Amino acid sequence: MNTKQTLMRTVTAGMIVMAAGCATPGARRPQPEAPGLWSLDATPLDRTPEELTVQTTEHLAWAKALRDRIVEVTGPRTIENTLVPYNRMMMHLDASRNEGELLAAVHPDPAVREAAEETQRRATKMITELKLDRELYEAFAALDVSHADAETRFVVEKILREFRRAGVDKPEEVRKRIARLNDEILKTGQTFARNIRDDIREIVLDSPADLAGLPADWIEKHKPGKDGKIHVTTQYPDYIPFMTYAKNADARRELYLKFRNRGYPQNLEVLDTLIAKRYELARLLGYDNWADYVTEDKMIESGENARKFIDRIAKLARGPAQRDYAVLLERKRKDVPGATSVADWEKDYYANLVRTEKFAFDPQSVRPYFNFVDVRDGLFKLTQELFGVTYRQVHGLNLWHPDVTAWDVYDKDRCIGRFYLDLHPRPGKYSHAAQFDYRTGIRGVRLPQAVLVCNFPDPRKSPEGLALMEHDEVVTFFHEFGHLLHAIFSGHNRWIGSSGISTEWDFVEAPSQMLEHWCYNADALRTFARHYQTGEPIPVDLVEKLRKASDFGKALHVAHQMFYAAVSLNYYNRDPKDLDTTGLMVELQKRYSPFDYVEGTHFQCSFGHLDQYSAIYYTYMWSLVIAKDLFSRFEKEGVLNPRTARDYRRAVLEPGGSKKAADLVA
Repeated sequence: MNTKQTLMRTVTAGMIVMAAGCATPGARRPQPEAPGLWSLDATPLDRTPEELTVQTTEHLAWAKALRDRIVEVTGPRTIENTLVPYNRMMMHLDASRNEGELLAAVHPDPAVREAAEETQRRATKMITELKLDRELYEAFAALDVSHADAETRFVVEKILREFRRAGVDKPEEVRKRIARLNDEILKTGQTFARNIRDDIREIVLDSPADLAGLPADWIEKHKPGKDGKIHVTTQYPDYIPFMTYAKNADARRELYLKFRNRGYPQNLEVLDTLIAKRYELARLLGYDNWADYVTEDKMIESGENARKFIDRIAKLARGPAQRDYAVLLERKRKDVPGATSVADWEKDYYANLVRTEKFAFDPQSVRPYFNFVDVRDGLFKLTQELFGVTYRQVHGLNLWHPDVTAWDVYDKDRCIGRFYLDLHPRPGKYSHAAQFDYRTGIRGVRLPQAVLVCNFPDPRKSPEGLALMEHDEVVTFFHEFGHLLHAIFSGHNRWIGSSGISTEWDFVEAPSQMLEHWCYNADALRTFARHYQTGEPIPVDLVEKLRKASDFGKALHVAHQMFYAAVSLNYYNRDPKDLDTTGLMVELQKRYSPFDYVEGTHFQCSFGHLDQYSAIYYTYMWSLVIAKDLFSRFEKEGVLNPRTARDYRRAVLEPGGSKKAADLVA
């Protein structure tokens, strides 16, 4: 684990030369070299804190040297003497920032996580300083790209807009304050995320009888410990099944309270600070509030448009959501005669009972078809056949944890990128599900690398290697893999501003949500969903029941998502001087969600999107509309049609950020 690989460095024309090849089966063959690239084979993703610090210093030194080279140009501005070195400069900073963000989220050693946070801060601080650099801005303002290709013109336009939005035109003292604020915002956000990541809570149960209703395989993994008690944590493989199936209402409520108070109380003050600093930054940049600033360069264009979108979707969902709520309440009254409401901590349990009784569908009936290893392998097989690629596992790499696996992606005989999978929970690890960029690919220079971080059931916790997944977890796996494919396929453009997932943020969730549709299609599911005991594929009629049953509660889900979107927007669309985040959350829940606020909870303290997405959580629902439109062609031509999938790959995924998102789906 602590063995380090030596980083191979050579100097060519004043630049670091780094090799571009993927791992090859059998004996290693020498790979071609290109400027500005770490070899995939020579990339150690495990670091000591000292090594991480040294590497960060080197990246920043190269970036500073390239910045100086740009501003020292005396002749006419050209793409070669301005945009090319800028691209290389940003590649160094991108590599450093991405590695810091990743290792801070996943590394098992707290000292490395701390050093990684510092790496992320240092790289981000330099990026901020460069965006406020008048000399650098003037270099780009003087660059004539009228005869350049469309991608180059689009990228230069984007760079100039980023300079202006960063505040490059502000007086020096204001620019200094902007730089300090950006650094403080990053540090505050890191603290917010750390407090969520490190806060794993649990309930302690006295008897196996308290697990009544839960799947047998889940119970098998939750035997009494040395203290004779059963421990159930707030980690997703515990939390989701328990809230869905456990008959013990008191235990469900207790676990819900633990889950909805992660990060509390420490994150109350942290969140207040985060909101206040973003408001101050927005005002310095000339905006009324942070929401207006952060939405300006999105498809939605303004905070007011975001508010209208949220309210429009909420209004459309209100009637159907109330009808679904009435069905839940009717079912609850069979257990609790005279009940007048369904609590938030009860909704998943009663929705499961309604699906079982009303739609003749028991969610536990599909679990035997979703053994983790089969789902992973099936997702691989399905996407390889659809998109015309193959995944080859790479062994012998120095990664951050033994759980992690590495895979090279090949298009025929050409390696086009690498991804890493870190899929099971452990202490100190990011507790949700996300795709992290590791290296943004640049055509002819370096290949894209991306990481999938999830928290699915671990087959090693069962003697038989059994790890049955909820259908919702399968959907999550497909969703995040959609991000991963987007990162790999889009990582072959010329410029860092157009390569990778660099589209408008409210488009980013469309490819991931589009891939979710395969989880509800019998033809797709039957390619991999096989009973772990008999090997029989999932029956078509069971998938149909799953699909119909899943339609129940969709309106409730949309209404609740609009509540989250409203919290995200309303925390950031006002002067936070007198903001009470709990009070406003209670008010918004009453307005948008059918479920009442549960006294004593502070979910905003563990709502990580308040840092990552800030005011734009609405993007999930916005992207869902786009995803449904993208999927419509698959509905006509077949979900297993490789021609359709490859057209989608070429037209929507591969362009990355080389054009406006609206043009990708036109």
